[in-house]
Amino acid sequence: MGFIYPLFLVAGIALAIPVIIHLFNLRRYKTVYFPHTRFLKNIQLRSQKSSQLRYKWLLMLRLLFLASLILAFAQPFFSSTGKQTEGSRLQAIYVDNSGSMSAKKGAQRLLDVAKELAKKQVRAAAPGTKFVLLTNDKPVSYRPMPADRVLLELGGIELSSKPKTAKQVLAVLQSITRSEAAKGVDLYYYSDFQQKPLAEVPEAALTEDMRLFAVPVRGGDVANVYIDTAYLMFPVLQIGVGNTLVVKSRLDGDKPKESVVLNLKVNGQVKSAVTADFDKTGESIDTLNFRVNDAAWQRIELTVNDLIVRFDDTFRITARSAPNLSVLCLNEGNPSPYIQAAFRAYDGFRLSNVGINNAPADWKEYSLVILNGCTSIGDKLAAQLVAAQQKGMTVCIFPGKADNIDALSESLKQLADITITDLDTATESATTVQKGSKLVKDMFELVPENIQLPTANWHYTIDAGLTANQQTVLGYRNGDPYFVQYSPYEGDLYILTTSLDLQVGNFASSYFFAPFLYQMAVQSSGGNVYALTLGNNQPAYLPLGNADERNMVHLLTGDADAIPPQRTKGKGLNVFVDEVVTDAGFYPLTAQNSDTVFVAVNQTRTESQLSMSNLGALKNNWKDVDIQILDTDDINAGNAYVDWDSFPLWKVCVILALIMLAVETLFLTANLRKPTAATE
Repeated sequence: MGFIYPLFLVAGIALAIPVIIHLFNLRRYKTVYFPHTRFLKNIQLRSQKSSQLRYKWLLMLRLLFLASLILAFAQPFFSSTGKQTEGSRLQAIYVDNSGSMSAKKGAQRLLDVAKELAKKQVRAAAPGTKFVLLTNDKPVSYRPMPADRVLLELGGIELSSKPKTAKQVLAVLQSITRSEAAKGVDLYYYSDFQQKPLAEVPEAALTEDMRLFAVPVRGGDVANVYIDTAYLMFPVLQIGVGNTLVVKSRLDGDKPKESVVLNLKVNGQVKSAVTADFDKTGESIDTLNFRVNDAAWQRIELTVNDLIVRFDDTFRITARSAPNLSVLCLNEGNPSPYIQAAFRAYDGFRLSNVGINNAPADWKEYSLVILNGCTSIGDKLAAQLVAAQQKGMTVCIFPGKADNIDALSESLKQLADITITDLDTATESATTVQKGSKLVKDMFELVPENIQLPTANWHYTIDAGLTANQQTVLGYRNGDPYFVQYSPYEGDLYILTTSLDLQVGNFASSYFFAPFLYQMAVQSSGGNVYALTLGNNQPAYLPLGNADERNMVHLLTGDADAIPPQRTKGKGLNVFVDEVVTDAGFYPLTAQNSDTVFVAVNQTRTESQLSMSNLGALKNNWKDVDIQILDTDDINAGNAYVDWDSFPLWKVCVILALIMLAVETLFLTANLRKPTAATE
């Protein structure tokens, strides 16, 4: 047994009061003799014994009344909650504060409804109960907290920009359960139960000895309009001419009654607007044009007029003009007209064509090095290519048809663990596109479903070791790569496994050729366009050569100055902005004696799809978990199943005190009405 307010037990001294009153309340009698008093002797003896018994009962009732009242104020309870090390169950509450909980149920956000329900549960718990409180942010405490602390922390929960899956929540809870040596855990899960966070079934080890009480907090049917992604048609911003921004919007749910207007602002000024037209799949791809007149950083902001769920209604991009990106093309034979035409289409590139045996010694000014039509690579050139990749430069090889495949293979081995195993002369078409590739992920939304992928009437079959870090960008049906990326060093190495000549294949005239060249040229220069996403651990590459261990990159937010994690990469740094940023917006990054770089940070779109999980199906999928579903009405009425392993007694003590008081009152009233010997 325990007491919430044990100091009230000191009031037990008051039990001595009725005892003292009964001991010292001695009545003094004066003897008065009457005739024939001997006939009343027996009656007098019987009255004295009855009076003594009556006083004892009255004393006992008063003592019990005071004792019950004192215990009620001290609030006793039977509990083992505070003895986690002795094998009791841990009590945990998870409040989902992801972006989807910003949807409303009536006038309240779902998050606010969940917080109020959790507070009611805590208040209804037995005195002395401790809880672990979890959200999508880091736990406030890795130890169980008393109820008053939990109520305080619940009031401070706000929406988080970094959602967690159910599996991640369970992993955190498992570590706390083990550290507390608890026998098991009861987890109360307040959430809207979106499908994505619950899609992955947790391992049995994460749910061992767990009871999961699911409390679904949901509003009505909600339609959500959000901007999925946006990107520039060209990889860098152009000055004085029109820039095209491609925007992909999505509709989750029924189409809204009012038209959805997509607005474009640049540096706070409205530039253009368009009405989104969603197709049957709920997608809308629109283009907006705008013009800039200087090379400064441009803060590009796209918004939609969605009034239901607001966190994903804005998409931000920062961009600046980067004129004269230099490309070095080393040709074995004549320069390729297709490469020249691709770079001439945009005035932001400067192309230098040089013979493969006359490569310049200094490559610092170049963003991309292309080997065109090569059938072998000399030792000196191979050493230059390796040094360039070690510094973060991008290299692309468009080979020719070699008479000596082994010689070409040996040349490639000098660059990475790559071997040409054969020459396949069958005519084949590429059948797969790796949409996660750095070359494709910013442009694949424009790829039509029926687009014709490039073909080739011969190609090299290539085998690569683990150190080459191979990723197939375009691939054949049999698994051979058509266009492939390797990352043996800081920079990237791209190889086309066939020739660029149109007599061999149509890659040079395909949909991918020019965009791939632009993306490769921009990769190593970096620092021209940023659109990061919170929670993705996505670094921003900054070409800040002056930054080092003593001169770190700083992120400025109002009056705050933070130093995000950063790692050297090639000529610059990878800066992990979302490790120190919690809100979407525009942020400056700066280092001493370096230009300030502005980056755009966006909310994750994983929370934008509001489709909910079927809790019945969830119980079937999570077969190893004891899941019980509670309605919000159960929490409001206090009827939810709660196994606190404790029982409060203060209410019982109050009832006993009232009973003792009532009995004493009846006892005294009865004695007043009882006739005595004198009155008879």
